[in-house]
This record gives sequence, structure tokens and C-alpha cells, in this order.
Amino acid sequence: MQTASKKVINGWAMFDWANSVYNLVITSTIFPAYYEAMTEERTEGGISYVNFMGREFVNTSLYNYALGFALLVVAIILPLLTSIADYKGNKKQFMAFFFTIGSIACSGLYFFESIHTLWVGITCMILACICFWSSYVFSNSFLPEIAAPEDRDRVSAKGFSYGYVGSVILQVICFVIVMKKDLFGIAADDGTTGPRISFLLVGIWWLGFGYFSLSRLPKPIAAGNTTAPGNIITHGYSELRKVWKQLKQMPVIKRFLGAFFFYNMGVQTVMLAATLYGKSELEIPVENLIIAILLIQLVAIPGAYFISKLSGRIGNFKALMIVVFFWILICIAAYFIPKGAIVQFYILGGCVGFVMGGIQSLSRSTYSKLMPETKDTASFFSFYDVTEKIAVVIGMFSFGYITELTGSQRGSVLALMSFFFIGLVILYSALKKQQAENSI
Repeated sequence: MQTASKKVINGWAMFDWANSVYNLVITSTIFPAYYEAMTEERTEGGISYVNFMGREFVNTSLYNYALGFALLVVAIILPLLTSIADYKGNKKQFMAFFFTIGSIACSGLYFFESIHTLWVGITCMILACICFWSSYVFSNSFLPEIAAPEDRDRVSAKGFSYGYVGSVILQVICFVIVMKKDLFGIAADDGTTGPRISFLLVGIWWLGFGYFSLSRLPKPIAAGNTTAPGNIITHGYSELRKVWKQLKQMPVIKRFLGAFFFYNMGVQTVMLAATLYGKSELEIPVENLIIAILLIQLVAIPGAYFISKLSGRIGNFKALMIVVFFWILICIAAYFIPKGAIVQFYILGGCVGFVMGGIQSLSRSTYSKLMPETKDTASFFSFYDVTEKIAVVIGMFSFGYITELTGSQRGSVLALMSFFFIGLVILYSALKKQQAENSI
């Protein structure tokens, strides 16, 4: 196959530009800090507690549980939805539905203005998370349709780079609104309006650029006979079974998914919990946290391209193994970093950023290369994304549970290190299996 035109490639990459603002502002910077400040209902021994649905939670653990629940929902609904989309050839409509609802949910966080509206914050956070990841799997599934195998590492890295640039631009705008509130006529003692305006801007940005990206993407070809008798649910399950049978006959891709399950459990949990870890465990001021997150985004751009080039030289599996080993070192450093160590936190953030973009883009392109030639791209990527989401659910619940059990998030960091180590071992197994198949 031939790689699509520059217009299509850039249009596809713009979807990362559109939705990455959710990942940065809502899951990584302003919302986690805002959430923690709004949920300090009772503090004991340096740990804050909040009541929700009749139970008292450690506030950071409630946050982790809510995200874990949202990702579990994604893992349950996506396989069927993607198989339906492949069968009908309408994954662009599914993309539009999810990012539209997701952007509305982000905007709805504007109404989370006190502990009395915590239910609004939790509900909108869960809904936005479900829609972000659901729209993302349909976007990912376009990669093998628009890029030839030899170009997929580069195109995948381009998408993540667009995402980092776009998210940093809006993050800076939001940062100015929050930190320089007097420029916008916001009272100096008003700690809620600036962040809530930021949530509203995320929804507008995601919606506008999402539809721009959608207009550039090609129309998918239906994998099934859309005039065949039977209901759409039945056809969806049939499509899913067909893809599952193919996957079971592909040992390399099965081992890759096993490795991805474990090391991505660590990557995504770090990304989702890093801000709360920095604020609660390391006692890093909010302003420095936001600067560190911006640093991570900026460093991730050259990191994604560097690791893409590295994979071209030594192969995808070897490049991934090097990156996963680097993540293990990061976890060790995060465990030992002292409280209030702002400079060390910046250095750690730079290291995280360099490998964060690379491992995400290379994992996506590696999976697309291992896939067979097929029209069922969304269904194949649903298995990739379900693997990711189940891993993150376990990672987030583990992080929250260990924190509640030990009273410290440092023990949770050690658990993440073990996930990376297991992923590294399975990656090595996948590499050996691939080499054995290629030698036949």
C-alpha cells in the first residue's frame, strides 16, 4: 500500500492535537490539583479524606478509583462498538459521537465549584475519560489505513508530536488564566473561576479541532455485507469473533499484547497519577507542578522522533526494550526523590517526557505492523486498547489501594516498577519468537 497524502496525514495527526488537551489539562495538571484542593474535607496525619456516596475515601484514592471505573467501562464497550464500526464502515461517526460527548463533559466541569457539587466533578470526569479513550481507538485504527508499514513509526510519532504541541499551547493559555487572574477581571481570592474556565476551553478546543480532523480523514470501507439479514449487534459479535480467531493464530502479536499489558500498566498509571504524587507525596507547589508537566510535553516531542529513529536502526522490539528498561530506572528515582526537591522533580519530569512519547507512539506503530492486512482495523485496535484499559484499571486501583493501605504513594511506585519488569521479560520473549519465525 501507499502512504496517504500529506493533507490526510496532517488531518489525522490533528486529532491528537484536538484531544491531547484533555489528557494534559484534565488528567495531568489543572484538574487534579483543583480536585485535590476542592476535596480536602477532613485531614488527618497529612492525608485528606472526602465523603462520596456514603463512604469516606482518601481523596486521591477516590480520584484513582473513578478513573479506573471509567477505563473499565471503555474496556467493556469498545470491542463490540469497534466491530460494529468495522462491519458498517462508520467509525468516523463513532469518533464524532464520542469526542462530542467528551468535550461537553469537559465543559461540564465548569459547574464543579465546591464540595457540594463533587458529584458533578466525578460524573463529568468519568464521562470525559470514557469518551476520550473511546474516540482515540477509532483514531488509532486509521493508522494502518493511511500509512504504509515502513512509514508507520514516523506517522505515529507525528501524531503524538502534534498532540504535545497543541496541548502545550492551550495549557499555557489556561496557566495564564489561572495564575494571572487579575488580567481577566477575576478576584485575587477566587480560586475556582480560573480553573473552571480552563475546563470550558478544553471542551471547545477538543470539539472544534476534532471536527476539523474528521473532515480530512478518508471514508472507511465496510468489512461486512451491510445488506445481510440480522441485527447490527449480531453482526458486530460475528466480526469480533472473526478477529479473535485471527489473533489466536498469531503468537508474536499475542506476546506483544502481553508485554504491552504490563509495561503500559506502568506508563498510563504514571501519567494519570504523577500530578497527585508530586503534590501530595513530594509536596511540590502547584506552579512548579504545572511547569514540570509542560516540560514533559515539550521533551516528549524530540523523544518520540528519536525513539522512532532508533526503532528504524535496531528494530521495534529492541527499541521498546531499551525504553522499558529506562522506565524502570525512572521508578527507582521517583521512589527515592525527597519531599520538596523541585530541581530533582524537574529532572525526573524531563526523563519521563523523553520516553513517554516514544513508548506510546512506538507501541501503536509496532502493533499496526504486526497486524495482518485487513479491513477490520478498528476491531484489531480494540484488542490493543482493551489490553491497555484493563491494564490501566488494574494499575490505578493498585496505586489507590496500596496508597490507602500504606498511607504513602511511594509503595505504589515500587509496584509500578514490577509491572515494567514483567513487560520487559515478555517483550524479550516476543522478540525471540519473531526471530524464530523469520528464520524459517
